[in-house]
Amino acid sequence: MNSNLTTNRAGGLLGSALDSVAADYLVYSEEVQQAMSEGKPIVALETTIVTHGMPYPANVQTARSVERIIREGGAVPATIFIKDGKIRVGMTDAEIEALAQTGHVVKASRRDLPVVLATGQTASTTVAATMIAARLAGIHVFVTGGIGGVHRGGEDTMDISADLQELAQTEVVVVCAGAKAILDIGRTLEVLETLGVPVLGFQTSQFPAFYTRDSGFAAGYRVDTPDQVAQIAHVKWSLGLRGGLLVGNPIPEDAELPPADIGQAIEAALRQAEADGIVGKEVTPYLLAAVERLTEGKSLQANVRLIENNAAVGAAIARAYAARG
Repeated sequence: MNSNLTTNRAGGLLGSALDSVAADYLVYSEEVQQAMSEGKPIVALETTIVTHGMPYPANVQTARSVERIIREGGAVPATIFIKDGKIRVGMTDAEIEALAQTGHVVKASRRDLPVVLATGQTASTTVAATMIAARLAGIHVFVTGGIGGVHRGGEDTMDISADLQELAQTEVVVVCAGAKAILDIGRTLEVLETLGVPVLGFQTSQFPAFYTRDSGFAAGYRVDTPDQVAQIAHVKWSLGLRGGLLVGNPIPEDAELPPADIGQAIEAALRQAEADGIVGKEVTPYLLAAVERLTEGKSLQANVRLIENNAAVGAAIARAYAARG
């Protein structure tokens, strides 16, 4: 059992006891275990990008590229997935390849974790599930492409991602290129405000929109350095304020897609999804695949660039947070 689970964060005796029990479900790669023992900065990564977010082999290539960028940035990547009743923190290249080739993989969010662990199913982790795993492992920074949020028409369907509630209750810095552009970004930001989640624009005052740098909505606050993010996280958690921080890091300028073009593709994809009766957790991967087809692969290229950019920023934030001791 890893003692870091009960010493890396404050939570009281009950919280420590619960974390100790949860540790029985965690398995670390050799690289991550060594990084923990040496106090190195670690960045958590999700695996739905491998199983549901990108086609093969771009999914495997991107997962490996993101890990490489994090290592080059002075941190250690901890890509997370679930297999044989364990949350596995850190993956080898062979494991990433094997996960990509696995026929049926559950897309696991908070509600799915107890089921897939108890039944021994193989699962990739969403933003919400990765945040939970990162917190249990004492990892403070998590990099993803874009968070989930309120789906368009969500005021009627109530299709709202569990990612938002997780940000309200789980102490992890989440670095992303904003909410996925297929979502209702305005309502997503309203929910985050209601839940008390600080939304930071990294070197921008605008909240990014995944494929584009400006969603048309302001970020809550602008930050310009990784140390500022680390300081805000430190103060928030020192005050006992639960929940994470959301860092919106815009896609690089040379990778941004024309807003009008991506907007048309998203609208067409939404119509296709409705006609095909796509609902629930299948909506996002369906829409991403449809947008890729409609943009002739340009959206996939943008997706790769933005998550690689997020990895570099996430590594810098992890270093800054670790430097605080």
